[in-house]
Amino acid sequence: MSEIKKVVLAYSGGLDTSIIIPWLKENYNNPEIIAVSGNVGQVDELDGLEEKAIKTGASKLYVVDLMDEMVNDVIIPSVQAGAKYEEYLMGTAFARPIIAKSLVEIAKKEGADAIAHGCTGKGNDQVRFELAIKHFAPTMKIIAPWREWDIKSREEEIDYAEAHNVPLKINRETNYSKDKNIWHLSHEGLDLEDPWNEPKYDEPGFLEMGVSPMQAPDAPTYLTLDFEQGVPVALDGEKMSATDIIWKLNELGGKNGIGLLDIVENRLVGIKCRGVYETPGGAILYKAHEVLETICLDKMTAHKKQELSVTFAELLYNGLWFSPLRKALSAFVTETQKNVTGTVKLKLYKGNIINAGVKSPYSLYSEKIATFGESDYNQNDATGFINLWGLPTQVQAMLDQGLL
Repeated sequence: MSEIKKVVLAYSGGLDTSIIIPWLKENYNNPEIIAVSGNVGQVDELDGLEEKAIKTGASKLYVVDLMDEMVNDVIIPSVQAGAKYEEYLMGTAFARPIIAKSLVEIAKKEGADAIAHGCTGKGNDQVRFELAIKHFAPTMKIIAPWREWDIKSREEEIDYAEAHNVPLKINRETNYSKDKNIWHLSHEGLDLEDPWNEPKYDEPGFLEMGVSPMQAPDAPTYLTLDFEQGVPVALDGEKMSATDIIWKLNELGGKNGIGLLDIVENRLVGIKCRGVYETPGGAILYKAHEVLETICLDKMTAHKKQELSVTFAELLYNGLWFSPLRKALSAFVTETQKNVTGTVKLKLYKGNIINAGVKSPYSLYSEKIATFGESDYNQNDATGFINLWGLPTQVQAMLDQGLL
């Protein structure tokens, strides 16, 4: 430990990372601590962060704007892939590879001996951070205090913080474990640890990115999203960046009670964990992209893509974003998106995202063929198709009934 002179710390200013600064100084022979906070859209959580980090013992704080990189390099490719992990839209997982990449860049710049993070030994994030760090700096020392110290609970963390005069924005009664970025907000802990307890959606202060469906307006909100090769490029006809589209969708979705998810998910480390997620803009974006693909992708591609989306999501969720397989799957996804261009119209109403229309210059849907009216489709062709398609079934039945 005495050989560690300088540590780069992934710093959010939350409970875990705030107490890590004095703990590292106490247990690693008083090294210099350089705090790094990736701005991934946590907005107000960055207020006063530098003052807090330095007051707690850090020598400096880097605040690195990573929003566009996260959106363009991770989120949009994942939306294009249709990647969901057990319905979870992976807001936390999206941010980790980009933050870890930035940590390594600063650690190399500063000549740091180690990188530290505040992830617990029970969670997925420890794997996500450390695999990404190993990818960019395979020999870098990684310090994970939760796997070393004697602190066993968030209550003990608060005790430690109070004993070391670390300022906190939380108290013991509202001490949910939260993670926030441009894409989502997660809630874990306290009453949510019992899956029988209903989340307090209508309690003031619980939801931060929107309202519950019960409190949403009685009138629906309509919107249109334009895509070019699977990338969102305009909202309600106005061209804007994918990042700005997500911000605006968060606003529209939040006020309509969109994007709430309450699940017990299977963590990588083998634990089932209950989480409540707010993903208003993300839920809309996924839905719009899925609707557009229904008219732009052929059946075989759509089905294979849906199958591979599970693997894609698992790779991201399990910290393997920089793996060869994920890169190969992204190449496949990119190929599938060449004709995913068009406009989707959606209706938002009290927690529901309702398809209200879709069009594309590359649509494979033909009204002339699909119509129930007169068309060029020769229905007599179906007779031979069914005979050939059903031949194995027919032969098996004849064998079973002694007719062969």
